[in-house]
Amino acid sequence: MATVTANPPRLGLPGLLKNATVRKLLLLAVAAAVLVPLADARWASGSWPAALTVDLSGPLARTSDWIIDNRDSHPLFLYFFGHVSNVVVIAVRAVYLTLLAVGWAGVTALGALVAWRVAGVRLALGTAVAFLACGLLGMWVPTMQTLALMIVAVLASIVVGALLGLAAGLSDRMDRALRPVLDTMQVLPAFAYLLPVVLVFGIGVPAAVLATVVYAAPPMARLTSLGLRGADKEVLEAVESLGATARQRLLTARIPLARKELLLGVNQTIMMALSMAVIAAVIGAGGLGDRVYQALASVDVGAALAAGIPIVLLAVVLDRVTGAAGEKLGAEPEPHGGRGWLYALAGVAAVAVAGRLAGRLDWPDAWVVGIAEPVNRAVDWMTAHLYSGVPVVGGTADWAGHFTTWVLDPVRDGLQALPWWAVLLVVAALAWVIGTWRTAFTAVLAMAAIGVLGVWKPSLDTLSQVLAAVAVTLVAGFAIGIAAARSDRLERALRPVLDVFQTMPQFVYLIPVVALFGVGRAPAVAAAIVYALPAVVRITTQGLRQVDPAALEASGSLGATSWQQLRQVQLPLARPALLLAVNQGLVLVLAVVVIGGLVGGGALGYDVVFGLAQGDLATGLVAGAAIVCLGLMLDRVTQPTERRAGKGA
Repeated sequence: MATVTANPPRLGLPGLLKNATVRKLLLLAVAAAVLVPLADARWASGSWPAALTVDLSGPLARTSDWIIDNRDSHPLFLYFFGHVSNVVVIAVRAVYLTLLAVGWAGVTALGALVAWRVAGVRLALGTAVAFLACGLLGMWVPTMQTLALMIVAVLASIVVGALLGLAAGLSDRMDRALRPVLDTMQVLPAFAYLLPVVLVFGIGVPAAVLATVVYAAPPMARLTSLGLRGADKEVLEAVESLGATARQRLLTARIPLARKELLLGVNQTIMMALSMAVIAAVIGAGGLGDRVYQALASVDVGAALAAGIPIVLLAVVLDRVTGAAGEKLGAEPEPHGGRGWLYALAGVAAVAVAGRLAGRLDWPDAWVVGIAEPVNRAVDWMTAHLYSGVPVVGGTADWAGHFTTWVLDPVRDGLQALPWWAVLLVVAALAWVIGTWRTAFTAVLAMAAIGVLGVWKPSLDTLSQVLAAVAVTLVAGFAIGIAAARSDRLERALRPVLDVFQTMPQFVYLIPVVALFGVGRAPAVAAAIVYALPAVVRITTQGLRQVDPAALEASGSLGATSWQQLRQVQLPLARPALLLAVNQGLVLVLAVVVIGGLVGGGALGYDVVFGLAQGDLATGLVAGAAIVCLGLMLDRVTQPTERRAGKGA
């Protein structure tokens, strides 16, 4: 019998045109062939044309002057912002004095009690150790200052976020209106909105609390909306069939069904608020953040570590407690649970009273263990032996210089040498290939807005740093994440390390990299890599571990090797998680590259920091707006958009 051989498919022009990506690129090429000559004839190619820029310095300067001139006399400040400021000050001071009155023993016992009732004995012991470590490091009073500010800020963030999320969850129109606002609030660098807050409220606790609320409320709003919109439709229909009103349906069905999302929102709000603890110190928040900021100014790694460790401990404890509370939702209540809480609270009260009677409310100075000096000695040794002159490999300063010369400079110069219309075309192509024409249009508008603001070259400089940092972060993060996904032992070993790195304040990363690499763009990129790496590792590991085991078993039964399973099964099935890792890596890198303006990173980061330091609203806000546009563009070119069935791209 003759053997029938299938003819290989011919990839002619009709076949290529069936490919959606090819069609998109061809359409884009046709549009470019028509528009680029027109743009080149009207505005010379090269950097962004000056004729297409809008100077906002005048209006913003006038706004800043008006605020300064009327801050002490205008009714808006006297009867609204003034009252808000007073309420914040009174609330923070009341919480702080309460914590001091309870004493270190009472606060430690109360923290351990809550952890025990929510998550068990192991986490209770960990919580007690965390609070005791804050005292041993000599940071008890700054820790209480930070805790008081965080309690007020987190409660306000939860209330504001829940109300916004409630409105967005119940109204499609409100959801569409709030989405770009929440996107902007999360992408806008903290330094950029510290400036208007300081102009209105001045330096101090009110400005720090309100800046923290602006930064920490969006996760609560998003997750509240998500939980309300994701409620089981059948349950809602059943409740409605019983004649329940809209208010009754909300209170008895929607909110209870969204409990886990709400608690996750609380968890994320706490994490975001703690991450602001150091940044808010720039405008007078005090506490642990102020200690870290002062250490940054003097490049004192030991003092920064002594203040940074309590922030990390607080973050880890709060993360674990709120996470355990979320897992406990829906479980059977413990018998005599209410009585147990009463007994435990009575024990805490007894400990607090005993501490007051013994005169031991403050942490004893004799119990403080100083780590700043030995840490600084270790850093000095590393600097002396690793900074330069290391045989064969060279020192860290040499690495920084080579990275700047061979990576950062060529990428920056290459981007800035491209004609402005070429940059827009590349952005449009990337966004349209993985998304829809809407995402491409949004990305191009965001990039064009940067040029209109008049900060085209600094933005491309910042973009070059982001791209270089992201490239290193993804290579290292994917490699470590793949290894952790294939080894339970490595995953368990990495978990506490990733916890510490994810909760360490951003400023703390700048201090050791400056000590090792000097001042410049390379240290800013190094700090961004270290900050973004844990998120990429976690998402990659989780994505690979969630691949359907049946698919792996099927490929194994067909004789696939471990490498083939990874390349042909796990990585393709984990593609959404890997794209999310890329997206999160970009966002986190951008956040730290901006802060890198403090250590010589230059570009937009320097403009934002300069605007805050000099009270220059125009420079700070324009650079902040450009960073928002840059973040929006990067988000659109790294996150595929699902197309609705039956509609083309």
